[in-house]
Amino acid sequence: MRTGNGRSSGVAARWLRGCGPVLVLLLGLAGCVGVGPGTVGRDRFDYSEAIADSWKSQMLLNLVKLRYGDTPIFLDVGQIVSGYTVQSTFSALGSAFNTSGVVPGVPNGSVSLGAQGQFIDRPTITYAPLAGERFARSLMTPIPPPALMSLIEAGYPVDVVLRLTTDGVNGLRNRVGGDLRARPADPAFYVLLDRLRRTQLSGAIGMRVQRSQGNEAMLMTLQQRADPDVAANTQVIRQLLGLDPNAREFRVVYGATAANNREIAVLSRSVLLILVDLASSITVPEAHVADQRVTPTAEPEVGPGGPLRPLIRVGSSLERPADAFVAVPYRGYWFWIDDRDMPSKRVFSFMHFIFALTETGSKEGMPVVTIPTG
Repeated sequence: MRTGNGRSSGVAARWLRGCGPVLVLLLGLAGCVGVGPGTVGRDRFDYSEAIADSWKSQMLLNLVKLRYGDTPIFLDVGQIVSGYTVQSTFSALGSAFNTSGVVPGVPNGSVSLGAQGQFIDRPTITYAPLAGERFARSLMTPIPPPALMSLIEAGYPVDVVLRLTTDGVNGLRNRVGGDLRARPADPAFYVLLDRLRRTQLSGAIGMRVQRSQGNEAMLMTLQQRADPDVAANTQVIRQLLGLDPNAREFRVVYGATAANNREIAVLSRSVLLILVDLASSITVPEAHVADQRVTPTAEPEVGPGGPLRPLIRVGSSLERPADAFVAVPYRGYWFWIDDRDMPSKRVFSFMHFIFALTETGSKEGMPVVTIPTG
C-alpha cells in the first residue's frame, strides 16, 4: 500500500521526467556562449556587401553633384571592429512539500525556474574623409600612363580605357566634358580608338617594361602579323600617331606631344577630371534645365560607327526605379543606372579600379570620424 507521501513522490518524479528536456536545454544555455567562429562568414559577407553598396551610392551621388556644380565629398571606410557578447544564466528551485504554491499533481509543492539571456552586437566603424594631401594625390594627380597600359595589358578594352582616362594621345584630342572646358574630340581620335580595339582583339598589341640603370620605361609593342586586316589596322595606327613605320616598340610617356616618332605621349587625366567628364553625360530633368539649375545634356558625339553612347548612362525620374543597379535621391528626383545596362555597369565598376590605382599612399594621420553603431 502506498502512502500519501509515496503518491506525491511518484507524481513529482513523473513531472520532473516530463520537464527534463526543458531543464537540460536551459542548463545548456547557462554561462557564456562562444560565437566568434560562427560570425566570420556572415560578417564578411554582410559588411563587404554593405561597403560595396555604399561605395556605389557615394560614387553616383558625387557624379550627380558634379553635374549640378555641387561639392563632391568622399568618405572612406577605414576600419570595422565588430564585438559580440552572449551571456545566459539559469536557476531552478523546487520543493515537494511547501505551502508557497501548487504544482499540478503535487499537493503543497512548488517549483521555480528562471532563465536570462543577453546578446550584444556593438561594431565600431571608422570613416576617413578624403582631404588634404590624400585628396590631391588621389583625385587631382594625373594617372601615370604606365598604370593605364597595365590595365590594357590585363585585358580591359583599350578604347574604353583611353576614352575614359585621357585628354589625348600624341596630339589627337579626346572629348572633354563639363561646363568650364568642354570641347569635342578630334574625329581622328575615335578612328584611333576603333583601330586600337581591333588590334587588341587580334592579340597584336603588347606591353613590356624596360629596366635600365634603375629606371623603368613602359613600351607598347605593335606586332607584325601576316593577317592583312591586322597589318592594315597597325598601319593606320602608325599614321594617326606619327610613328616610325618600321619600329615595333614605342616608349609610352606622359605629355601632350611626343618627342620623336618612337614615343607615344599620353595626356592622362586625374580622377577628378574623369568624374567631371562622366558627369557631363548624365540626363537631368527638363524642369531643372528650365529653372537654370543645371545645363542641358550635350548631344552624343559621332564615331566611325555612328553616334557614341555615353560611357555611363544615368537616367533621372520622380519615382525610384524598380530595377536599378544603383539609385540615389537628389533634389526631389532619383538618379539611377539601369541594372540591364551592362556597358554602364562595367565602366561604373571599373572606376573602383581607377581609384585603387591612385590610392598608393598611407592613410595614417588623416582626420577620422568614429561612430559606434550599436
